[in-house]
Amino acid sequence: MSSYIQGRSEERANLIHQVREILDRAETEARGLTVDDLSQVDKLEERIADIDTTLGVARRAEERQNEVAQAAGSFVPASETRTEGDIFRSMARGEVRSHTFESRATLVPGAATVPVSFLDRVYGVARLVGPMLAVSEVINRTSGNDLRIPIYTAFSTATATSAGSALSESNPTFDSLLLQPAKTGFIVPIANELLTDAGFDLEGVIAEQAGNAIGFAVNSSTSSTLVSAAGSGITASSATGFTGDNIIDLAFSVDGAARQMAGAGYMANTKTLGAMRKLKDTAGQYLYTVNVGAPDAFAGFPVYENPALADVATTTKSVLFGDYRAFKIAQTGLEVATSADAYFANDVTAYRFTYRVAGGLTHAAKVKYLLQP
Repeated sequence: MSSYIQGRSEERANLIHQVREILDRAETEARGLTVDDLSQVDKLEERIADIDTTLGVARRAEERQNEVAQAAGSFVPASETRTEGDIFRSMARGEVRSHTFESRATLVPGAATVPVSFLDRVYGVARLVGPMLAVSEVINRTSGNDLRIPIYTAFSTATATSAGSALSESNPTFDSLLLQPAKTGFIVPIANELLTDAGFDLEGVIAEQAGNAIGFAVNSSTSSTLVSAAGSGITASSATGFTGDNIIDLAFSVDGAARQMAGAGYMANTKTLGAMRKLKDTAGQYLYTVNVGAPDAFAGFPVYENPALADVATTTKSVLFGDYRAFKIAQTGLEVATSADAYFANDVTAYRFTYRVAGGLTHAAKVKYLLQP
C-alpha cells in the first residue's frame, strides 16, 4: 500500500470517528441532532465521500502500475535510435512535448551527488487564523454578485384598546445590509523538481498554506468591519487596564435577546485575554475559566480568541461582546487553479488561490465594544 493511500485511509477513519462522536454525544444526552450537529455531520460526510472517490482512483492506479511492472518483466528496453537533432526537430514540430536526455558525463561522488533522504513531513509555524468564519453566519454563494439582506430597524407595537374602539396601526420598519464581495488571493510558483521529486504531498501543503493565508486575511478584514460597525458599550475605568466589573458591564450593555443567544460571548486577542485571565472576584476567585474542547469562559460567557483585535491601549476597542451570528459573511469558497504555462521559461508550475468575501453587521446593538479612554 502506498503512503498516499495509507494517509487518506487514516484520514477517512478519523472522519468516521468524528461522526460517531457526534451521534454518541446526542445519544448520551438523550436528544436529537441539533442544526450545528447536522451541519458538522454533512461536512464530514462530504469529505468522506471525496476521500472514497480519491481512494478508488489511487487504488486502481496502483493496481495498473503493478500489472505494468509484471508485464514488463520480460521486456528488453529498446535503445533510442534517433539522434539528438531528430529529437529537437520533433519538439519544434510539436510531435514531442518533452524529452529526458541521458548524461554522458562521469560523475565524481561528492556532496552534490551523494543521495540525500527527504523527510516526508513538513513542520509549520503555529498561527491562530481567527474565529470570524466560525462564529458568524456564513452565506455560501455560487457567484460574487452583491447581496442585499433585509433587516428590521423597529418592531410593531401593541397598545391596550377599550371595547369597541379601533385598533391602532403599527408597522415595523425595515432597512437592508449590502454585502459586496471582494476578491482575496495570491499566486504561488513552485519549481517542478519539487512537484516530481519530493517525498511528501506538496500540493496538499501548498493548499493548506493558501487556506491559512487567505483565512488570516479574511478574518482580519471581517474583524475590522465588525469593530467599526459595533455599538458603543462601556468605557473602561483606565487606559492601561480594565476591571472585571467593566467587562461584566459590557455584557449587560447588550440587549438581553442578543445576550441570551447560544453564540453570544466575548472576543479579544491573546494579550487582552491574558489580562482578563488574571481578574478575580471579591472572594479571590478567577473570573476566567479555561475549558478543554470548548471555548474558554469569562463570568459564565464564552470567550473567542481573535488575533485581529487591538491590544489594551488608549482609545482602543480591545474587547467585544455580543451575538456574532448577527454578523453576516457572504463567500464563494476557495478556488484553486494551476498553470504550467505562466512560468514555462522557469520550469515552474503556478498555483492560484482566490476567495471572494464580504461581511457586515445587521445591528450595532447586537455587538458592543469596551473602549479604553
